[in-house]
Parts: sequence; C-alpha cells; structure tokens
Amino acid sequence: MAKLRGAVVIDIERCKGCELCTIVCPSNVLAMHENVNNKGYHYSYMANPEACTGCTNCAEVCPDTVITVYRIKVPS
Repeated sequence: MAKLRGAVVIDIERCKGCELCTIVCPSNVLAMHENVNNKGYHYSYMANPEACTGCTNCAEVCPDTVITVYRIKVPS
C-alpha cells in the first residue's frame, strides 16, 4: 500500500504572516521564517517537510490563497 506524502508551496511575497496555516497543521510541518518578504512580513515555510501528509488544511485556511499543496504516493 502506498503512503501519501505532501509538499506545500507558498507564495512568500504574497504571504502576510497571519500564522493560521501553522496553527491548523496537524503534523507541525509549517513555521514562520525568520526572514521577511518585500512587504516586511515573516512568511510561512515548510520547517518539517518529511512530516507533510498533504492534508490541505493550510491551503484551506489561508485567507489570501497563497498556499498550494501537492500530494504524491510514496511506496512504503
């Protein structure tokens, strides 16, 4: 049986650093980066990418729709 693995892509220049995605992530994949984007906001990034299941919670809660989630099947 194949296992699902996810990848989160964030448009860091459009991210306003609301942190909603980091709160709803059940696997603690996302965190706020110490650097800032061109608008001066700390942006979200995949701090723990190997834990991502591709659940899409982060993309669903993002008020600015700057998150895209991809899912791939990984042989177990």
